[in-house]
This record gives sequence, C-alpha cells and structure tokens, in this order.
Amino acid sequence: MSQSTVVPQAPDILSPEYIADPYPSHRILRDHYPATYHEATQSWLISRYGDVSAAFRSPAYSSKNYDWQLEPIHGRTILQMEGKEHATHRSLLNPFFRGKGLEAFLPIITRNAAELVEKSVARAASELIDDLAGRGRADIVAEFTTWFPINVMVDMLGLPKSDHERFHGWYHSIMAHLNNLAGDPAVTARADQTREELREYMLPIIRERRDGDGEDLLSRLCRAEVDGQQMSDEEIKAFVSLLLVAGGETTDKAIASMINNLLAHPDQLEAVRADRSLADAVIAETLRYTGPVHMIMRQTEQPVTIEDTTIPTGATCILMLAAANRDERHFANPDVFDIHRPDLDVGKAFSGGANHVQFILGRHFCVGSLLAREEMTVALNLVLDRLPGLRYQEGFTPKEVGLYTRSVESLLVEFDVPAKA
Repeated sequence: MSQSTVVPQAPDILSPEYIADPYPSHRILRDHYPATYHEATQSWLISRYGDVSAAFRSPAYSSKNYDWQLEPIHGRTILQMEGKEHATHRSLLNPFFRGKGLEAFLPIITRNAAELVEKSVARAASELIDDLAGRGRADIVAEFTTWFPINVMVDMLGLPKSDHERFHGWYHSIMAHLNNLAGDPAVTARADQTREELREYMLPIIRERRDGDGEDLLSRLCRAEVDGQQMSDEEIKAFVSLLLVAGGETTDKAIASMINNLLAHPDQLEAVRADRSLADAVIAETLRYTGPVHMIMRQTEQPVTIEDTTIPTGATCILMLAAANRDERHFANPDVFDIHRPDLDVGKAFSGGANHVQFILGRHFCVGSLLAREEMTVALNLVLDRLPGLRYQEGFTPKEVGLYTRSVESLLVEFDVPAKA
C-alpha cells in the first residue's frame, strides 16, 4: 500500500519564518508552487530558474509595474522604458559603465576602498593598542561596505566629498521605501521627503553642468547625445536617484555577502588569497548563492501559463531571483557555496549571457554589472591584503536580513595587527 505525499502549505513571503530564512521556502515554492498567487501582496510568485529566466526575455512580461513601484520615489527611469526609448537611453549610459568609459573611473573606485579599509585598520589598531593579543576588530558592514559604493558614486558624479553622509542617508531612505511592502506610512513619508530633497539638490547642479567641460560622470551625462537626443534634467536626476539603489544598495550587500561567504568557508578564503585569478569565480558564485536582490517585479502583458496555472493579463509578478539561482533543476547542490562550481559560467557571469539571474537577462540586463564587478574585485583584494588573518569575532554568528534585498546586517571580524617596530 503506497503512502500519499503530503504537500506542504504555500509559504507566506511576509511571514517571520520566511524573513528569518527564505531558502527552505524557496524549495517548497519551486517543487510545489512554481506559480502561485500571494494574497497579501496581490502578486504571483514565480520561483523556478527556467520560468524566471524566460520571463526576462519574453514580451509577455513588461516593467510597467515600475510606474507605481519606482517612479514615485525616483521619477521616470530607464527601467520603465521599452523599445526605441529604452535603446536610446541605454546607448547614452553604456559608454560610462562598460569598457573604456568605466576605466576612466577605476582610480576613484580603488582610492575610496583603500581609504575606508585604512581607516578601519587604523581605528582598530589605536583602540586595541593595549590588547595583549594584538588583534584588530571591525564591523565590515558598518565601517566599510555600507559606505564604499555610495562614496564611489558621489565621487564619480563629481559631487563634494562633504556630501557623502547626505547621500548615505538618502540611500537608506530609498531602500526602506522599496522594502516597505507592509506600507508603513512613516517610511513612505521619509521617502517622499528624500525625493524632494534630492530633486532640489540635483537640478541646479545638472543645469550648471550642461555647458561645462567637466570629466566627471554627471557632466558627461549632461553632454551625452545619441542621434541628437540628450537626457532631460529630470531624467538625469532620476538616474542619479536610481544609482543610489542600483549602484549602492546592491553592491553594498553583495560585498558583505561575499566576505561572509568566504569567512564561512575558510578553505575557499585561503584559495582566493593564494590565487587572485579566482576573484571572478568568488563574485559570480556570491551573486548566485547570496545575491543581494532576492525578488523583482514584472507585469504580464498577456496570459502566461506555467505548468497548470494561468496568470492573467495585467497581473503583478514577483520573479524570485534568489529561488531561481538555487534551483536544483539548473545547478547541482545549489545550497552549497562553491567557487569551483563547474555549472556556473564565470566567463559570462557579468554579461547578458550569464546563467545566473541576479543581473537580470535580456534587454534590461544590468548596465552596471561591470562596475559592480570592479568594485567587488577591489574590495576583495583590499580586504585580503590589508586584513591579515581575517576571521569572525569569537561568538559572532552572521544574520541575514531583508526581503526585497538581503544580506548580513553586520559582520563582526577580527584580524591580525602588525606589531610596531
């Protein structure tokens, strides 16, 4: 007599259990509910790699959801555009984030990372000067990763270093808004204030740089043309706002997760310390295993059928990137962090041909993927070079937090401080 298999209940992505550890729920969704309606968010959850990757390339899905999801906080951005409008704006941006254009800004990236790491080391050394063990301590998240990409972006835009803290505050306000699926009115009010503050700050600077000859990113964006067309003042302001999220939040969380993954796997940490050519593999596997963006929304433009479920036209879909990137139908042993993984195409991991979905696929593939790769590489090398003997502080257990975006909330480490001569 055969026993019937008990099908578990569909997970609630807003439940405390899911927030604490979403990965077991992802497996339930993939195995039993590859397309399921989530009442609380009034959205359809899509979790398998094949379905998520296909959605990014299919005209059956659009990014019209950004009209209500992102436009109220950023203004109209490239993420909302389709067809010729999207192609034109992407052509305006590509020169600054790929190839030779990106190379011009590499010294800024390296300098920012070095300064932050050096400050952390110096502070730790002075605080622990009398520590007989001679060990340094730091919170990598609070002292490094949460500042690094924002500082890089502000400097690339040619804005004053004195405004780093102001942009850091705006960045956290925008991210709180995007993660505010519960609709906290205080979070919404702060986001509205941020939108106006950023607009009042940026528009006069944009107008001033229209006629300038500066070589910073903002000046170049103000002068850039494709077929005689320039970005408007409002579009440039919206792009700067978007950069705070796309170039700040995601890279911040990706670097923190990358360092945490290596600390949790000391053999792989030592492997990359000895062979820096493994850096791309470390970054690519981090994007697959603990990518910073766990879900992204799309809207259906026609009915879509997944297995025996049909999603109607005009529906909001949550494409579950983190679930797709751990789909055992696509990756072997997907819940294992392995920088030597043979089924992850590292050579294509930062291009539209990637076989992970963290950077999106198709026409909306992340324009800043190479910038993120460069920042993560610089951060990885500096941490390995400047923080010898890096390890968790005794008794510390890293904890992931977040829903829409996710990473460790803190990363308490200790490292060897060279003895003074």
